Amino acid sequence: MVHLREMPEHLRDRLVNQELPTYESTPWADAKPVAESKVAIISTAGLHRQEDSPFVPGAGDYRIIPDDADTSNLMMSHLSTNFDRTGFFQDVNTAFPIDRLHELAEQGVIGSAASRHYSFMGATPPNVMEPVARDLAGLLKDDGVDAVVLVPV
Repeated sequence: MVHLREMPEHLRDRLVNQELPTYESTPWADAKPVAESKVAIISTAGLHRQEDSPFVPGAGDYRIIPDDADTSNLMMSHLSTNFDRTGFFQDVNTAFPIDRLHELAEQGVIGSAASRHYSFMGATPPNVMEPVARDLAGLLKDDGVDAVVLVPV
């Protein structure tokens, strides 16, 4: 991953000076023990199955990745010149740690893996993502997900 100091000035300035949303409150929820929790993965690697449409620049939407998806069928359409995809091509778990999540479930560290996981495209302005994140929060709640592993890429 590139450091801010290594980015072209116009890109660095756009990133550093972007307008961020403010919120009136920050909700808090009491969590159940991790060993009893259903856990989903949320990645910002722009991942999708081959049959799904790829992400486009500035996309604020997400793709659903079923828990039993064939990881060799996952594509990465993250569009950044500053992003090295080598790790993903060598081991999908660097951007989507599904095997590690299943191992934690088998070991009883977590209660279970969710039936669906999600991927966004990174570098999307927060104001574009807020309504979509609210939609996703509803899906997670409907699925009984207690916790998520956020994988910022």
